[in-house]
Amino acid sequence: MEKKKQIYDLEQRTSAFGKEVVRFAKQIPKNIVTVPLITQFVRAGTSIGANYCEADCAESRKDFEHKIGISKKEAKETRYWLEMIAEAMPTLKEEAYGLRQEANELQLIFISIVKNSRLNKSL
Repeated sequence: MEKKKQIYDLEQRTSAFGKEVVRFAKQIPKNIVTVPLITQFVRAGTSIGANYCEADCAESRKDFEHKIGISKKEAKETRYWLEMIAEAMPTLKEEAYGLRQEANELQLIFISIVKNSRLNKSL
């Protein structure tokens, strides 16, 4: 991702990331190896924000933690698919690395949210 003004609203940030995923996926040349990688990458990368939106409207703390947990897992999965894409298309490795860093940051944010939610439950 380009160096942009830091987005602190998580819904906006996950939406921006999903859009970057779509934009990046369109750049990947399609062949027998990359088509399945693209499909999995787009599903995981756009699911991060979708699950965060669901968490934001959760009906209970348990539901909230579950949806945030899914966002966390999808961020980790997105990192994996970016590694596979970088391997399949070395010319895209640098841009894949930038997206991988953002996916990692999102994963860490979601880990922190779940930990804080569980901590606050015990108070």
